[in-house]
Amino acid sequence: MEIEVHADPVSLSAHASATIALAARVAIGARARFLLAVSGGNTPLETLRRLATETIDWQQVHLAQVDERVAPSGSDERNLTHLQAMLLDRVPLPRTHVHSMPVEDIDISAGAQRFARQLEQIAGRPATFDMMLLGLGADGHTASLVPGDPVLDSSAAEVALTEVYRGARRMTLTFPIINRARCVVWLIAGASKAPALAQLIHRDLSIPASHVARERALLLVDRAAFAASSAQRLPADVSVVEH
Repeated sequence: MEIEVHADPVSLSAHASATIALAARVAIGARARFLLAVSGGNTPLETLRRLATETIDWQQVHLAQVDERVAPSGSDERNLTHLQAMLLDRVPLPRTHVHSMPVEDIDISAGAQRFARQLEQIAGRPATFDMMLLGLGADGHTASLVPGDPVLDSSAAEVALTEVYRGARRMTLTFPIINRARCVVWLIAGASKAPALAQLIHRDLSIPASHVARERALLLVDRAAFAASSAQRLPADVSVVEH
């Protein structure tokens, strides 16, 4: 696990967008495409806004959602609504390369299964993404893998539906597909995330986020989030660079 500590959310997002763009160029050069999965949240969305200004061959990019609320099209509660405004309306990414979660389906369970098959069509079987872009909740959740939800124990379904969490059910990628990604990039900012970040760094398995594989993980954090961890002895598999 690599950790890069940045001064504030602004510098974190700027570095994150450059990191994603570089990974895209490398993947496109090596495999003629870049497969990116993105989660919701304020820090990832600010990064995606900046990503729209980076030099990327968008014709070779496929972008999928990591998670989504079950809510109507255009709702401010939908991650897709913000993703559209921050990135998709501002770059020449083919709309056939945007893979949004079908949370408007009448049968959303069948929709989740269909979405899993769609991911296999673009990312192979089993589906393997170049990069998963994740956030971290103050309660230790990531994607929509939330504490106490039965989805946490899913080992077969790679796309699943949660129980109601903060007023809505969610569709989410599960640990198997997240952990196959060639790289997992976490974007974590703010003092409210400091306790959960410390738990993640020390692999406290009581929080969902700690079940994400560490071997190919890059944590981009700001100083406020890292404050609680910096006072502790870090595990041997963790390296830290301060910017």
